[in-house]
Order: sequence, then structure tokens, then C-alpha cells
Amino acid sequence: MSYPQKIFREYDIRGVVGTEITHRFAYELGRAYGTMAEAQGAQKIVIGYDGRLSSPDLVMGLQEGLKKSGRAVINVGLGPTPMVYFAQRALNADGAIMITGSHNPAHMNGFKMMLKGVSFFGDNIQKLYKTLTQSDFFENAGSIEEVAFEGAYVEYLLEDFKTHYETSRPLRVVWDVGNGAMGNALQRLLKKMPGEHIVLNGTIDGHFPAHHPDPTVPENLVELQQTVLSRKADLGIAFDGDGDRLGVVDETAQIIWGDQLLILFAEEVLKTHPGATVLADVKASQVLFDKIKEMGGNPLMSRTGHSLIKTKMKELSSPLAGEMSGHVFFGDRNFGFDDALYAALRLCGIVGMKEKPLSAWRLSLPKTYATPELHIQAQDVDKFKVIQSIRVELEKNNIDFIDVDGVRVVKKNGWWLLRASNTQEILVGRVEALSEKVLGELKDDLESHLKNYNLKVS
Repeated sequence: MSYPQKIFREYDIRGVVGTEITHRFAYELGRAYGTMAEAQGAQKIVIGYDGRLSSPDLVMGLQEGLKKSGRAVINVGLGPTPMVYFAQRALNADGAIMITGSHNPAHMNGFKMMLKGVSFFGDNIQKLYKTLTQSDFFENAGSIEEVAFEGAYVEYLLEDFKTHYETSRPLRVVWDVGNGAMGNALQRLLKKMPGEHIVLNGTIDGHFPAHHPDPTVPENLVELQQTVLSRKADLGIAFDGDGDRLGVVDETAQIIWGDQLLILFAEEVLKTHPGATVLADVKASQVLFDKIKEMGGNPLMSRTGHSLIKTKMKELSSPLAGEMSGHVFFGDRNFGFDDALYAALRLCGIVGMKEKPLSAWRLSLPKTYATPELHIQAQDVDKFKVIQSIRVELEKNNIDFIDVDGVRVVKKNGWWLLRASNTQEILVGRVEALSEKVLGELKDDLESHLKNYNLKVS
């Protein structure tokens, strides 16, 4: 059958439900993935799904397709993406597929995949597309088993917290689930957690009635911030739609950004892993890289993308990695995948061990001025050619830049970044400087390059 190649993205598959993502598509995808799994000797496959309205129907199609390809399917049910990753490890399965639209709008859905213990992305996703469209499927008798796994996942998280933060003071924490897939697991866990916990939007609801489930967007944190202040909480934590990213605010309702959060985690991790490599994506603050080095770690700038970072992290045996987007990966005491609830519990433990509030730690960081992530609409241009052209122009003018992912132009008192998104038809920018004046100058510099292609920051 014919399916649009555009939904087969760099890290996962995402599309519009009813036209691009259908029951039939999920079935055919299961057969294609099962065929590739057969070629690698991968038999046991864990699957799960988020709370989107279309997910229960899609999981039925997916599991039948996997079964048709001779796989032993274990359906762990409704829950967050990290629960599926955890089940894959705990059950010693050969692969995993999570049906989720992540933080995309409610009318979309998709699939995140692993195979043979590593992320399934890039060339493998294109091979999957080719296998699916050519209908070149392996067939054999398979099986489907339903295994409830939420309880085991929650107990694992609680055990880690109790083991390492037994002396941590109880906190008052506000949690905003955003009606996402983390809702049931979180509320089950909080019944056994010390302290006082206030849950917002905890019911899993694929309509997302409260707000869009993306904690990196400040307007989605407003309710969390207001509740932290009104309840005099120690901190607030929000999750994205499938529970693999988090957003954090301190007791004054100020946002702790993803790169700042990684500094806090690195302080703890580097005590037990001195000299270890800590990965962060190219959008992260220079303060992060400087701080990791100052603490005796080895900072490494990485391409943006959770699958890319997980793969690099495993290659380097890194104990910690993270992204500005709120993905945090712990190799230390965990499995190296992005689990927002695990990260949240470690954060609670760390904050509870400190004598001063979280805001005091935030204010101790060097002061910089930065833009949020800037999105430049690029539907009418080849975004990768734009980056290449700018790279050539910078080289011609002997301007220093880092080309790990796009171009990160390094100036004396700041930097600007421009990279092509692998999941959307946009260019992504960010600017950071040591003063507001330099921030404005660097942003003007970035925009001057964009003007050559009739592009502008939206």
C-alpha cells in the first residue's frame, strides 16, 4: 500500500489520525517492523499506548500485525513511554513500540520504537517505510499476551528514591500531568511518597482539556506556577503527553530550564562518576558546558534528538545526558532512556537534601540573557540547503562556529544557533549572551542571515 513518506521522521513516525495514521496503517506497520525484527532474530516485542483517543484502536492493529509476522507480543497497556521502555528491559524483550503523539496536537498520533536494545531511528525508519510500502512481509504464527506493568514500574521508581534519598526532607510538590499518559502511574506512586502532593490535570484525557501537553512552552506552565505560589509549594513539575519530558518551576514559580536542570543533576552524578562525559544538545547554554567542566566532568555537545543522544550516550557509557526540550537521560542508576518521572523523583530527592530552596540554587548560576527556542517557518525552502549555504558563508568570512548540528556561531560574549528541525518544516534558532545589549546584537546578526532567504523569526 501507499503511505506518505513525510510521516516517517528522523526519530519516530507521526501523522494525522484518520488520513495518515489509521488502524490499517498500524497493522501494516506491525508487519513491517516484525519483518525487520525477524531479520535480526528479535522475537519478543513489548508494546504500549498513550491516552489519545485513537491509541486503543491503533494498538489493536499494531499487535495483530506483529502477531502476523510471528512475533511474541506483550501488550503492557495504557501508560507513559518510559513504562514501555522499562518493561522492555525488565522482561528482557527484543524490541518495543510505543503508540504516542507525544506533545503533538490531539488529532495526531505516532509510534516510537526500539529494537535489540537501541533506539530505532534514522536509516532504520526509512528501511521500515520501504518494507511497508513494498508489502514485503515475513509471515509466521505469533502470539499476544497482555501484562499489566504499571505496578512494577512504580515500585522500581519508589525503590530507587527510598534507597538514595531516605534522609531527604519531605516536600510539598505540585504536579501537572497535562491530562497525559503519566497520570495513572504518577497518582499510584504518590500514594507511597513522603511529603504533600497536589496533582493538576491528572485524569488521562486525549482531548487535553486543560492545556497543550508541552512543558517547554511557558504558557502551558501558568496553572502550575499559580498553584505553586498559592499552595506555597517547594517546586512544581509538569510532564509532556507521553511522560518522557519534564518542565520544572521553583518555589517562586520561576522556570528551571532544561539545561539548568541538567547542571543540578550533574552536581550529583559527577560525585560518583568523576571525570565522566555528560552530553547536552547544541541548544544548551554555555553555562552548562562550563559548569560541567568546572565540576570535573567532560562536557560534550551533541546533535539534538532523543534517539541520537541515547545512542551516543550508550556508545560513551555516559551516566547523564539531556536536552533543552526537557528530555533527561540517566545512565547512572537507570537504563539510559528518557523517563520524566524518574528524573522528577531524583529532583525531589536532591531538593530535599538541600538546606536552601531551589530558587537559591538557580540564583547562584551565572547570569545570562537568552531567547527561548526560536522557530522560523521554512515550508517554502530546503531547510538543510539553507544551513549549508550559511555554513559556507561563515567559512568564507572566517567566522568561528560549531557545526555539530546546524551552525552555532561563537562570539566573545555570546552565541547564536540555527539548525534544521528533523521533525517539523522549520529552522530552529537560539541566542544567548552575557548582556541584553549583546543579545540584541546577536539576534540581529542571526536575522541578517535569514533575510538572505526571505526567512524571519516568527
